[in-house]
Amino acid sequence: MTTILRIDASARPGPAHAAGEQASFSRTLADAVQQGLTAHHGQLVATMRDLATDPLPAIADATIKGFYTPAEAMDDRLRAATALSDTLIAELEAADILVISTPMYNFAVPAALKAWIDQIMRINRTFAYENGEFSGLLKRKRAYVAYSYGAGGYGDGGPLHSYDFMRPYLTMILNFIGIEDVTSFTVEATTADPATVDAAMVAAIEGIERHFAGTGDL
Repeated sequence: MTTILRIDASARPGPAHAAGEQASFSRTLADAVQQGLTAHHGQLVATMRDLATDPLPAIADATIKGFYTPAEAMDDRLRAATALSDTLIAELEAADILVISTPMYNFAVPAALKAWIDQIMRINRTFAYENGEFSGLLKRKRAYVAYSYGAGGYGDGGPLHSYDFMRPYLTMILNFIGIEDVTSFTVEATTADPATVDAAMVAAIEGIERHFAGTGDL
């Protein structure tokens, strides 16, 4: 059975059913991705982690010390400090497919998603360093990322392309921990007039539907 881990990072609470609602465009795209996966795979087991309704704490000094302490030297304080990281990494390890939805906040990922990244980026758990080289430890997994941008022009060749520190960063993070098969879906101009937003969302969702309809192995 295929397992999915879904991570939602938008501060907005739910899918955008119509232009002008204060709801999440990135979550709406992720819903379409999840529907496409369900149509392809049939029954799925999904773990949902909403970083807005259940925010994660920032890593602390004890957390970092625990990350770099050998297992045989861990004490109760360090085990407690790394317990959340253990849980989040276990979710990643158990998943066949990772689905992330995120808006751009100030040209990068939201703080909520960065907190998750800081908890799962852990030496000898999700990546290794040996003989002067890094290697990812989460192999044979696939990721789908749904991005939303308030303005237009972040795509290749667009006037704001060089301002996009979100998608390159998140793609690099996933590749770094071993998830090299990353498919991205985007919607732009979500702060435009209602007609423009509607058209952009329709086009983005149709693109997701075409993707899952047109590929056999996803």
